[in-house]
Amino acid sequence: MPDAPAPSLRGTVPPGFRMPPEWAPHLRTWMAWPGPNPTFATEAALASAERAWAEVARTVRRFEPVTVLAGPGRAEGARALLGPGIEVVERPLDDAWMRDIGPTFVIRAEDGARAALDWTFNGWGAQEWARWERDARIGGEVAALAGVPAYRTGLVNEGGGLHVDGEGTVLLTETVQLDPDRNPGLTRAEVEAEIHAGLGTSRAVWLPRGLTGDYGRFGTRGHVDIVAAFARPGVVVAHTQPDPAHPDHEVCEEITGVLRAAKDAAGRPLEVVEVPAPTVLEVDGEWADYSYINHYLCNGGVVLCAFDDPRDAEAAALFRRLFPDRTVVPVDARPVFAAGGGIHCITQQEPAPAPAGQG
Repeated sequence: MPDAPAPSLRGTVPPGFRMPPEWAPHLRTWMAWPGPNPTFATEAALASAERAWAEVARTVRRFEPVTVLAGPGRAEGARALLGPGIEVVERPLDDAWMRDIGPTFVIRAEDGARAALDWTFNGWGAQEWARWERDARIGGEVAALAGVPAYRTGLVNEGGGLHVDGEGTVLLTETVQLDPDRNPGLTRAEVEAEIHAGLGTSRAVWLPRGLTGDYGRFGTRGHVDIVAAFARPGVVVAHTQPDPAHPDHEVCEEITGVLRAAKDAAGRPLEVVEVPAPTVLEVDGEWADYSYINHYLCNGGVVLCAFDDPRDAEAAALFRRLFPDRTVVPVDARPVFAAGGGIHCITQQEPAPAPAGQG
């Protein structure tokens, strides 16, 4: 692939739009169907991914509509595994991480109008294995299918690289948005200005890095959605690694320290709810980055990563306490993590239209 061009920030999103929090009502969930590419390098790996993506889609469908984009010629196979009730639309794809290649939907408070923020996508920092010519167009494709205008930004970013509380605060990671292979030459202030203009936020909490495993070959170089996420305004769930033998033990101590020292846009100190990692330390000779933080909130539900691990039950109980009005459904996420992400990484919410004055 050609080198990524220097970002040209245009701030094209009109004033008044903001990204709703994930717990706000959804109109639907968008996903992308796996196809042959470097992250699914063998037939067995691809088949495993297809089954895992299908299980996530069927679980989400229990709570809200799901639309899956599939590459040309792959829709029939997708429908066979997905089953009835899930819409499949053919569009050219390079990969299957809809959180990152899809748009970020925003809503305008004064009239409830919806739009899509179309980030520039360059294969997670122009990684040597990545291909993104088709995926770079998916944000606009999804916006068109959703019937909302798409506003393009020159900022290179992915949906997994941010998390909002709906009240002006956004979580970011220095090794993602400030990555010189994503946004060369941009200052923190310039990145923040573009993020705030697009998401309607006013306070950024910057984490220094992501989990160790996320810097491997198929990693994102630090996405926040595997490390920390808002559960509600003022409350953040954060990944911790209890075992000092794992390098993430120190990483997580640093991250939770940053979160505890931070204040949100309303001036509140953040309450940090620690979520211990699964007990497994290594997978195929690499440090495991299994994380329960990479969950997905849908209408009335929490789709929670599970790993056939002794801590799965503990995590499910914790999320039931955090979300007492939602049904927590654990889904085996190991095949998804084997390809470089988790359940949150393969889903993207489209918020429901908000009544005027409540966007």
